[in-house]
Amino acid sequence: MWFIFALLSAVFAALTSIFAKIGIEGINSNLATAIRTVVVLFMAWGMVFVTGTQNQIGNIGQKSWIFLVLSGMATGFSWLFYYKALQIGEASKVVPVDKFSVVITMIMAFVILKEAVTLKTVLGGVFITIGTFIMIL
Repeated sequence: MWFIFALLSAVFAALTSIFAKIGIEGINSNLATAIRTVVVLFMAWGMVFVTGTQNQIGNIGQKSWIFLVLSGMATGFSWLFYYKALQIGEASKVVPVDKFSVVITMIMAFVILKEAVTLKTVLGGVFITIGTFIMIL
């Protein structure tokens, strides 16, 4: 089931890039990011209330709060940089570099989360890296 959700995430991420590239034409990329963020905010809280999980807020521990806030800040920076890159660059080149985050995440998962380093993940990371550079050169 995780694969279906991941695939849907990829499809909507692709739509995000295309819609954003069209939408940011002629406006400041930071303003565009802020507009997008408000929409995401309403959608996310809407899902919380639709699923009735708002009563679980009190159960969130301090460590989770800290890391969720840090994650939100990282997302904010990522979106600001992404929209600026998308505004001034070609989507077909910006997106592969952005998706290079897969390789960066793998490396961080090995180092920070102590996930197992396997031949399969290393080869996958190498091929993604090669593919990224092929796409942008």
